[in-house]
Amino acid sequence: MREKVIVGVTNADGAHRAVDWAIDRAARRGERLELVAVVGGAVGVVGEGQVIDDALRETQRMLEAQAERVRARGVAVETRVGRGKPVDELIEASNDAALLVIGSDYRGPGSGPARGAHGIRVTAGAHCPVAVVPDLDLTGRSGVVVGVDGSEISEAAIAFAAAEADARGEVLTAVCTWSPFAIPLEVRSFPDDYLENMQSLTEETLSISLAGLREQYPDLVVHRVVESGIAQTVINRLAADARLSVVGTHGRGAIARFLLGSTSQEVLARLATTTVVVR
Repeated sequence: MREKVIVGVTNADGAHRAVDWAIDRAARRGERLELVAVVGGAVGVVGEGQVIDDALRETQRMLEAQAERVRARGVAVETRVGRGKPVDELIEASNDAALLVIGSDYRGPGSGPARGAHGIRVTAGAHCPVAVVPDLDLTGRSGVVVGVDGSEISEAAIAFAAAEADARGEVLTAVCTWSPFAIPLEVRSFPDDYLENMQSLTEETLSISLAGLREQYPDLVVHRVVESGIAQTVINRLAADARLSVVGTHGRGAIARFLLGSTSQEVLARLATTTVVVR
């Protein structure tokens, strides 16, 4: 059975780009899409029933128009209009999906961070990887960037990124960063051997994390980047010309499930390219 990809759809330009991205990926991978839009639930105000009914009809028409674009590419598609809170509905829809795709209103440097908390909450709470597509023209981009920190979730991010890069015959750039501990102002510098050891240990972490990729993907070209710096800054800098970036989230438990790690949250706040968050 073909894997199902859920796409959250609204009237926003970012959502339109998200559908385009999902269509392209599904056409190449033989996936099926389910387009999901959500209309707010009733609050009990007199006369709201007609408003909601009209909203449901308009939303269904919007989904059908998007579905026609999907079918034109030969991709199987279904549509569904939900009722209630968009965040909750999309998180629930992700239960049986291989990937959830949502759009972002981020339009590049100078536009400020992406607005609204809904995308962060959906990404943190989803039961599957989430692709966040910025409102940017990514035509001509190539390559996949993945953030690596040696954790179990990082391994999942590497696996996702490597499969994406190999399928497109593109370069995988694996990024691992380190930062020295804070020192008092009166201490002017770090010993050279300390900095060299931090660099060496981080390179070792990256090598261990990438072990086995050569055997699994013999034709995959992997570019390794190890440097001192803030992880999200380095990842977004390298992703500025990439087709895709991949990061992991470190949410744990019932409460932490709805939180993102600082790196993934900052990457999403200023998207350099379409970014997949793997849990």
